[in-house]
Amino acid sequence: MSPENDPTTADQALDRPSDLPKRPPRVQTIRVGDVVDALEKGLQDFRAAPSFGLFFGGVYAVGGMLIVLAASALDMGYISYPLAVGFALIGPFVAVGLYEVSRRRESGEMLDWNSILGVVVAQRKREMGWMAFVSLFVLVVWMYQVRILIALFIGLRAPTSINEFVAVVLGTPEGLTFLAVGHVIGAAMALVLFSLTVVSFPILLEREIDFVTAMITSVRAVVSNPLPMIGWAFVIMILLLIAIGPFFIGLFVALPILGHTTWHLYRKLVAPEEEPDPGEKPADSPPVSAIKRPAASDNFP
Repeated sequence: MSPENDPTTADQALDRPSDLPKRPPRVQTIRVGDVVDALEKGLQDFRAAPSFGLFFGGVYAVGGMLIVLAASALDMGYISYPLAVGFALIGPFVAVGLYEVSRRRESGEMLDWNSILGVVVAQRKREMGWMAFVSLFVLVVWMYQVRILIALFIGLRAPTSINEFVAVVLGTPEGLTFLAVGHVIGAAMALVLFSLTVVSFPILLEREIDFVTAMITSVRAVVSNPLPMIGWAFVIMILLLIAIGPFFIGLFVALPILGHTTWHLYRKLVAPEEEPDPGEKPADSPPVSAIKRPAASDNFP
């Protein structure tokens, strides 16, 4: 009897810890002081490896500049502000390289461009791509609802320039209503996306789990720590608005600080990955005896 068809061998293989379903990531409770500590560590990472931070921050800033310039060139300058605000929603995906820098500094690994960029490029074949899709989907929904609000409050004839748009928004009751309602809806969408992604991107970089589990873990982290996490979301919003103001220049510094800090906050929010106990079988997994094994008489090519 060949080893492949030996039932005893099959039993042993199924009982190996690596073949058992992994436990879901365990969320930990943090305090506001932990957010401050993570921010301090994020600043230390940026000071220790500024070239990486400035590079990824620059990519993000230049991307924002090009999008706004393209809108202006297409005579759609009136969406420049909503587009700039919405562009901030994809920041967590752009910061993947910064998470890797913080991870390597934490573990004492060498920092070099080939390795860092290689990790970023490799994410296209992992679950990170699905999280990027989630972020882009929210950005599309955001821009779609902006167009609806413009039609509802300003009218079907939208302003054709940024100056005209500012005059209408700040100088008319309809414009002020549009501004207020738009910011409320935008804040709600940003909070939802923050809850889905604040832990998802770092954990997908480090662990081999699916993106749905990552999002669930992220939401659990926010729900379990509402005060510090909403406080951190508010800090992110303020820093990004300040950074976007001077034509995205501030993102050269703001994104690295936020990215490095997010990694250290993730470390505090999610317990280290544990290997399953060899003698423990998860409650939601079927008993070994219920799993169909190949019969000894079966022949495989």
